[in-house]
Amino acid sequence: MKIAVINEISAADKNADILTALAGRGHEVLNLGNTRSGDMPALLYIHTGLMSALLLHLGVVDFVIGGCGTGLGYLNAVMQYPDVFCGHILTPLDAFLFTRINAGNCISLALNQGYGWAGNVNLSMIFDNLFITETGSGYPSQRAEPQAQARHLLKQVSRSTHKSMAEIMKSLPKEVLHPVLDFPTFQAALMTGLEADPLLRSTLDGLIKH
Repeated sequence: MKIAVINEISAADKNADILTALAGRGHEVLNLGNTRSGDMPALLYIHTGLMSALLLHLGVVDFVIGGCGTGLGYLNAVMQYPDVFCGHILTPLDAFLFTRINAGNCISLALNQGYGWAGNVNLSMIFDNLFITETGSGYPSQRAEPQAQARHLLKQVSRSTHKSMAEIMKSLPKEVLHPVLDFPTFQAALMTGLEADPLLRSTLDGLIKH
């Protein structure tokens, strides 16, 4: 699986813990956000939410690990975009249920609130339960079919209630858009996927030039 880790500035110092907890699992990890306090430019959860949505839309990655101080700001930001299905994951049990029932493509971690002694151990246990072969298998097992139907319907709802990504990019405030498009590591990753959406590529070419 190809996974993006995208930290915003308030949780940048937990970036190393996330990378350590992901190590040795056989995934390709792209580390695309702030990596330590004092990083410039400093990304807010508003920015990392957009970054995550663009990467998922273009198929650059299969999954995104984000978050913020409480996990709630990033959760709300990333869910503003089409085809993003994010879970607010605080415990290994949350990860166990989210993977089996919701089978989403993004998680939001609380990386300051409640992140104390053994916080790094909790992260490792979350990933133990998140990245499993039973994704979408349902829980309990007798609920598997209606849960799969609900996931399918939710995807239809997401596509029905959002504009296209190209339209969204055109209407975003510059304070949201430009820190994202100008962030070096993210810009490089974004460019690898733009062939998947020529209209979005054309739109972003125009926005980057301005």
